[in-house]
Amino acid sequence: MSFLIKVCGLSSEAALAAALDAGADAVGFVFHAASPRNLSPQHAAVLGARVPRGVLKVAVTLHPSQALVDSILAALAPDLLQTDAADIAALRLPASLATLPVLRSGLNPPSPMPARCLYESAASGSGRQADWRAARALATGSQLILAGGLTAANVAAAIAAVGPAGVDVSSGVESAPGIKDVGMIHAFVATARAAATLTAGIRESVR
Repeated sequence: MSFLIKVCGLSSEAALAAALDAGADAVGFVFHAASPRNLSPQHAAVLGARVPRGVLKVAVTLHPSQALVDSILAALAPDLLQTDAADIAALRLPASLATLPVLRSGLNPPSPMPARCLYESAASGSGRQADWRAARALATGSQLILAGGLTAANVAAAIAAVGPAGVDVSSGVESAPGIKDVGMIHAFVATARAAATLTAGIRESVR
């Protein structure tokens, strides 16, 4: 898997356009009533129709009901369902739907580790930084997408410290909770892409 950059919590056409123009590999739509980024499945479907082939549409939930998941799948037809690892076992999901289990700082990881996961702080969308040391240990055995408190100012350091398969940003590209900033999105994606390329080059040179 090539290095993946995901911009999450998109709720407007302008924010989505910025993420796509910046070169994001995946875009996330949040379905959680307590979040300032919460969308209805119908709103997400309108935005999702603008996502080109080759960019992943990710439905992001937290302890969702089966009814909510069913409505998301019917309206958005996401490429991935992202939710806490414990949620996935309790849901009835089509075999064709890929999942992105969320693991959180401070909690014991599942055994065996999923082949692909997202590593997050204790509270999604809070701007809190995940535990990079724990993430680094887990990244050796899983395609780990790092989230939690990432910004254009710290994402290069995070990539160097953790060695993830990708990064995920939400609050770190906002001017206010739930309000994405076009310039911050472009800065984050450009910085993360350059850092990932540099880190890959260094690792290749020492083999």
